[in-house]
Amino acid sequence: MDHRKAGLLDSEYEIICRELGREPNEAELRIFGVMWSEHCSYKSSKPLLGLFPKEGPAVLKGVGENAGVVDAGDGWGLAFKVESHNHPSAVEPYQGAATGVGGIIRDILAMGARPMASLDGLFFGNPDSRKTIFLSNGIVKGVGGYGNCVGVPTVGGKTFYDARYEDNPLLNAFCMGLVNAESIVSSQTAEPGNLVVLLGSKTGRDGIGGAAFASVELGEDTKASRPQVQIGDPFVEKLLIEACLEALENSLVTSMQDMGAAGITSSASEIAAKSGVGMILDLDKVPLREADMSAWEIALSESQERMLLIVLPEKLELVLSLGEKWDLDCAVIGKTVEGDRFILEKGGSVAVDLPASLIGGGCPEIRWPAITPANLANRQTFELENEILPSDLAESLLKLIGSPSLREKTWITRQYDSMVQVNTIQGPGAPLSLVRIKENGNIAAITMEALPWACQLDPFRGGYETMARSLRPLWVAGARHLGMTNCLNFPSPENPEQFWEFSEAVKGLAECCVDLGCPVVSGNVSLYNESAGLSILPTPLVCSVGLISSGESPLLPGNWKEGDILYLVGMDNAAIPASHFQVTCMGMLKGLPVPPSPEMERDFKERAILTAGKNVADSAIPILGGGLGIALCKEAISSGLGAEIQLGTPTLPAVSLFGEGGARALYAVPSVKAFEFLRIWKGFPVRQVGNVRGESLRLPRSTPLPIETLLKAWRGV
Repeated sequence: MDHRKAGLLDSEYEIICRELGREPNEAELRIFGVMWSEHCSYKSSKPLLGLFPKEGPAVLKGVGENAGVVDAGDGWGLAFKVESHNHPSAVEPYQGAATGVGGIIRDILAMGARPMASLDGLFFGNPDSRKTIFLSNGIVKGVGGYGNCVGVPTVGGKTFYDARYEDNPLLNAFCMGLVNAESIVSSQTAEPGNLVVLLGSKTGRDGIGGAAFASVELGEDTKASRPQVQIGDPFVEKLLIEACLEALENSLVTSMQDMGAAGITSSASEIAAKSGVGMILDLDKVPLREADMSAWEIALSESQERMLLIVLPEKLELVLSLGEKWDLDCAVIGKTVEGDRFILEKGGSVAVDLPASLIGGGCPEIRWPAITPANLANRQTFELENEILPSDLAESLLKLIGSPSLREKTWITRQYDSMVQVNTIQGPGAPLSLVRIKENGNIAAITMEALPWACQLDPFRGGYETMARSLRPLWVAGARHLGMTNCLNFPSPENPEQFWEFSEAVKGLAECCVDLGCPVVSGNVSLYNESAGLSILPTPLVCSVGLISSGESPLLPGNWKEGDILYLVGMDNAAIPASHFQVTCMGMLKGLPVPPSPEMERDFKERAILTAGKNVADSAIPILGGGLGIALCKEAISSGLGAEIQLGTPTLPAVSLFGEGGARALYAVPSVKAFEFLRIWKGFPVRQVGNVRGESLRLPRSTPLPIETLLKAWRGV
C-alpha cells in the first residue's frame, strides 16, 4: 500500500521508516495513517494550542485527559468537554450526530463521571434549501434520539445559519458529568502486568478510517464516505455507563479509555504512551460481529459503545461478572508490559510491532505558512455614516427576531429531553443552562457561544469577543467561571489565508482567557471543513462552565415586573459590523467588531456577580446576538409585559438598539431597589433605557409592538 493512500506525507513516511529502521507493513501503515491524521495528532494546531492557559485554582484535571475536570465544591468535580462530529454529520446526518453525542458522553464517562448534561452547537446553511432541511432534520433527530434514549438531558446549545455551511454543517457536542474528586480516572495510570479488557459492543467494520476521513475535505459524492460513519446504539451506551460506574465504585479499574477515533489502536496506544508501558493485544480475542476481519480492520474499527479497561489480574473475575450482569461483551484482549512496544497479534503471529510513543506522540508538527488575506482590508472597510439605516426601528426589530438564527427554536428543542435526571433548573432557550448538583447543593452554569461573522471580519477580535461573550451570561446569573472547553472549526490549514484566520482566532481566544483568568481544560480541533471550493466561516466554539454556590439564587431573564426600571449597563458604542442587524437588515458583512477591553470585562464581572448576589434586580439578560433590541424582545415575550423605551438622543438609534459586542447587560430593577443597584454600578457606564409597563414594546418614534406581534414574529407565523 502506498503511504500517500494512507494519508501520510512523504516527510512523515521518511520519519516512520527512520524510527523503525524498516518499512512498515500494511497494517502498521494504516495505523500511522489514522493516528497521524489531523484529527488524532493535532499536527497543524499544537503550536497554537500552547497559547492557552491551562492552569487555574479550580482545575483538577486538565488538557491531556479524555476531558477536563474542575472543582465543583465539597469534594466533587465537573468533567466536561466539547467535540466535533462534522464530517460524519454531513454524510449521514442522523448517525453522524447520534454517534457524536455518544462519543462525547463516553469521554466524560472515561473520567469516572456520571454524564449529567449535554449541549449541541449546530451550524447550517440556507434554512430554506432542500439540502439544509434534510441535513438539519437528520442531525437534530440524531442528537435527540441518542441523548433521550441514553438518559442524558440536552439542556441548551446554539443554532446558527449561514450559506457558508450549506455543504459542511457543523455538529459540536458538549457533555458534562459529575465525579467524586477522589475517584477521577486517568488514562495515565496503567502499570506493567495489568490486563487489557474490552467492555461493550462487538467490533464491526463501521467507522473504519473515520479519523482519517475527518482530516480531509469532503468530496462532492458524500455517499461514498458512508462506510466511515459509525452506527450508534444508545441503549447499549446506557448499559455501558452503568457497568463502568459500578466498576469504578468498586475500585475494579486501574485506568479507562473510551474507544472513539481510531478505535482500539487509539485507546490502547494512548494509555500505553501516557502511562509509559508497553502493550500486547491479541486481536483474535476481540468479540466481532463480522467475519473475516483483518488485523488492521479490527485495530481501527470505530464501532461505538466500547470502553477499554485496565484491570489488575486479581480483579478480573469481578469485572467479567459485571459484563455478564449488564449483558455486555467483556473480554481480556491483552496485557501491559515493561517497555514501549505496541504489539498486535492475530492468527498466532505478530501483525503490528511499533513503539507506542511513536504512534501517539511521534507525528511531527506542521507549521503551515500564514498570510493575511488579500481581501481583508476590503472586508474591514465600513463607514456607517455612508450607509442608509432603516428609519423604522420596530420594522427592523420584527425582521431581526424572525431571522433564522434568532427566531424561536422549539422545533429543535422539543425533540430533546431536557428534564431527565430532574436536575435541570434552566434549559434550552436561555443565555445559559443551569443544572443542580444534588450532592452538594451548588448549581453548575454552562454557556455555548460562537461568532462566525465577527471571526470572518477580524479573527483576533472575533475570537476574543467569542470567549468574553461565553463568560458574561455566567456572571450576570451570579456564577463565577471555573474553566472552558473549545471546538475549533475551520477549513483547510493548507490555504495560507485560512491558516492565518485560524491562528488569529486562537490568539484572540487565548488572550481573552489570560486576561480574564479562564483556564482551558479540554478541547477539539476540526479542520478541512470545506468542499467543492466552499469553506465554512472561521468558527471557534466555546463552552464555559461556572458555579453558583449553595444557598444563592441565580438571577435569570424573563421576570419583568410592572413598574420595573430598565437599566442598560455597559458602553453604548457597540458595533454594527458582524451584527445580526448588519447581515439581516443591511444585507452586508463588513467592518470591524468591537476591540477587546479586558479592564471593562473584569469590572463588569465583579459588579454583575454582586448584583445577582444582592438580589437587587427582578430580571437580567446579557446583551448577545441582535443587541439591546433582541434582549428587550426576549424579556417582553418571556415576561408577558411590555415596556416604554427611551434611548435618549443618540445620533443613530439603530446602533444603540442593534449594535453588538462589549460587556453589556439589561437589568429590570424595582424602583425601591434602584438606589442600591446604581450604587453597585457607580463608576461603570449605566443609564436608564425605559420602564416596564403595559402589553406592548414601545420604541422611540416607532409603531408600538404588542407582545402578541413579537411572539408571532419570533415563532415565524
